[in-house]
Amino acid sequence: MVDVCEGEPTVSTLLAIDVARLRSAGLSQVKAEAMIELAHHVDDGRIDLARHGYMRDHEVTREVTAVRGIGPWTAQMYLMFTLARPDVWPTGDYGIRNGWSRLHGLDEIIDERSLRDAGEPFLGFRTAVAFYCWRVVDGPLPDH
Repeated sequence: MVDVCEGEPTVSTLLAIDVARLRSAGLSQVKAEAMIELAHHVDDGRIDLARHGYMRDHEVTREVTAVRGIGPWTAQMYLMFTLARPDVWPTGDYGIRNGWSRLHGLDEIIDERSLRDAGEPFLGFRTAVAFYCWRVVDGPLPDH
């Protein structure tokens, strides 16, 4: 992306690049189109990234998912990794579902609805639980 944007990817550099050029950086058609559309939303004021730090999670999610190609999972990753929100619980993420299932010795991967319910006791710090579930998938199960 740095090479394609000839430096830091910014709203202005993304607006000056076409989809084909973004695809040359390894992005899929949908991701490239979403990046350009997001840049348009930021450029024309429909999205004000500086405000996101002050907005509630559901407000940020609603705003960014208005961009074609950005769904709930992407919004959740943005909340977790960019805005460092403490209570994001991406129950649709296969890695988290897999990690939870491994930790709890389940024979099958837990479904989204069951994981949503299982996360309730961790309300307020589910992001940390999600990170732990991802780590479990990366290595052997911890000794109990």
